[in-house]
Amino acid sequence: MRRFLIDLEIRLGECVLISRVEDVVLQHGSRFHHLYVPYVTNMMYQETLVNQLLEQNRDFLYSIKKLESDPTCQRQSLKSFLVLPFQRITRIKLILQSILKLTEPDSDSVLNLKKAIEAIHEIVTACDEGIRKIKQIEELVNLEMLLDFGKVKAVPVVVSGRFLVRQGPMRQLSVEASHSRLSFISIHLHLFNDLLIISSKRAPRFTVLDHAALASHVHVERLNTEALGLPADSFLLHLSQSHTGQPTAVILVAHTSSDKEKWMKALSSKR
Repeated sequence: MRRFLIDLEIRLGECVLISRVEDVVLQHGSRFHHLYVPYVTNMMYQETLVNQLLEQNRDFLYSIKKLESDPTCQRQSLKSFLVLPFQRITRIKLILQSILKLTEPDSDSVLNLKKAIEAIHEIVTACDEGIRKIKQIEELVNLEMLLDFGKVKAVPVVVSGRFLVRQGPMRQLSVEASHSRLSFISIHLHLFNDLLIISSKRAPRFTVLDHAALASHVHVERLNTEALGLPADSFLLHLSQSHTGQPTAVILVAHTSSDKEKWMKALSSKR
């Protein structure tokens, strides 16, 4: 970034009215990608570490306060400086877009301006994608610590490419053999892009009851609830191969009709 700013200053020195900047942006585009994507992707860890140090390390807190009080910082906090790189890359894109709007359509600069805008857009997109993946991994790590497999064959939750699609409470229909009476068992579903985990929840932990690979072993089916005397928001969940290796089927009852449709769609999606 320093070399980029120096090159811009050189261009400014040539003429106060800078006629072109897109070529400078394109020249440094690959370097931007190399620097910005890992920096922005890891910002959440950076912020967590800074907060921990500010809370737990008095010397660090004192040093930061002293630095922030320096007139050079213009009353800006450390956190505001840490977020500047991402703000800068997005501002470069906005500046280029504004220049393009003011540039004559037949100008020689138009093509390179569009290329520069696209190059910066790719960097911003890569940053967003990196942040999304980091958050997905964090979510899996936190969830794995809350799952108790007990007697159920355990499966790793944190797997490359896996992410949580949907989770939430559900009721499982059960028939008491002695009274032929319907009852409900509260369960919790964790639906990943390649795995379904069924568990019972005892806050904040989950005891795993079953799991199956998605979508090869998970199927849903609509039921004629009125004819069967079932709650309106019931549907059938088939696991052609559960954790025992055997097929199983259960009737699930969603809390609302909307919830039922969302779950059936999610469980039926091919990913």
